[in-house]
Amino acid sequence: MIKKSALAALVVAISLVFAVPAFAGGPPPGLPGGDRARPVIFVESQGLYYDSIVGPSLPMKGRFQKLEVVDGQLVTEFGPGDHDFVGGRWWMDANNDNIMNEGDAFFSCPLLGPGRETP
Repeated sequence: MIKKSALAALVVAISLVFAVPAFAGGPPPGLPGGDRARPVIFVESQGLYYDSIVGPSLPMKGRFQKLEVVDGQLVTEFGPGDHDFVGGRWWMDANNDNIMNEGDAFFSCPLLGPGRETP
């Protein structure tokens, strides 16, 4: 129960942080669920920003890539075309132990190209 509550709180927090700027331009054309938050994620290895769509939570199975909030900006190390990019399967360290484990959030949030140099 605590895990689901922590994940729900994290998803709500991400949605609230990015909801106003995400909806200012309207939903992405032709996408079902176009009313979902559309955060911008900075990819450090490329120096580029990517739009995204917050997807469903996922079970802790398979490969995930760490997504962090740095100075109010979502940041990750790898993006599309990079060898270690796992296609938008993210984990956030919800319990602040810097280890991918049961207390963290796991979800889908694909990066939408092309990347750009400004948020």
